[in-house]
Amino acid sequence: MREALLICAIAFIATAAIGPAIIRYLRKMKFGQKILEIGPKWHMNKQNIPTMGGFMFIIGIAVAVAAGQLLTGGLQVSSLAILGLAVAYGAVGLVDDYAKIKKRENAGLTARQKLILQILVAAAFIVILFLQSEDGLPRIWVPFTDITFGLPWPVYIIFAAFVIVGADNAVNLTDGIDGLAAGVTLPVAVFFAAVGIIRGNIGVTIFAAALAGGLAGFLIYNFNPAKVFMGDTGSLFLGGAVAGLAFACDMPLILLLVGLVYIIETLSVILQVTYFKASGGKRLFKMAPIHHHFEMCGWGEKKIVLIFAGVTILLCALAYYGVITPMR
Repeated sequence: MREALLICAIAFIATAAIGPAIIRYLRKMKFGQKILEIGPKWHMNKQNIPTMGGFMFIIGIAVAVAAGQLLTGGLQVSSLAILGLAVAYGAVGLVDDYAKIKKRENAGLTARQKLILQILVAAAFIVILFLQSEDGLPRIWVPFTDITFGLPWPVYIIFAAFVIVGADNAVNLTDGIDGLAAGVTLPVAVFFAAVGIIRGNIGVTIFAAALAGGLAGFLIYNFNPAKVFMGDTGSLFLGGAVAGLAFACDMPLILLLVGLVYIIETLSVILQVTYFKASGGKRLFKMAPIHHHFEMCGWGEKKIVLIFAGVTILLCALAYYGVITPMR
């Protein structure tokens, strides 16, 4: 527990300390966000605010994870595997962000290009994670029970790739207003840190604690009014981080609870597009993802972030109860 707090503090301090330098560099390089014209009109004042700011918490988290290896007195492969997954997805986001900036529009990699890269990274992560485990067999835990079950390797890899890629894109969709993706992911990180502690999973504890600290440090600059955006570099990193933690704990199903906000954001887009096509141009929501719908209804960005994060805190508390119940 003490080591987890120290790792969290290291990530927070490192992220907060390098924040101003990262923002200055992004401004110097003119890496500014391009705002979609179809979005809320008041978002146009965010035009050219520096993007790709996810670099600051990626660096802070990496520093804290490295420190965690020293503090725990050994090489924790799972923490490095999760970091590798998240960084690989962050690299995909970096390419996407750079393409957007180069084209001077809010469109980077094609959906197909991004999906192929995400699937390949997810498959590599699962193989690495379980090759280093004691029995090499993947297991899935059912929340609120003491039941775990296995799947044949080919089926498991397909399932894992689907969940990881889905989670990654869901977090990406959630990153639409100041502080939302970071604010929702912070309690998820705290949840996994707590799970790592009670289950004795040092690798998960290290990475989750670092993730929590890095996000807290980033929110200093990203909370409304934002001085910097995380970009796809940051949001895809976070999606990989959350999914990686879930699989490292053998509990991908828990994402249905702790990641419910991400799921609702994604479903709102799917429903909007489906209804639009089926109805001949009518809309189910004023705008999707759903956080924009609430904006169009008059909610302020701070209110949306606080409510969405508050809901996630409650869901994480419920999920934690589901974890400890079978252990009693």
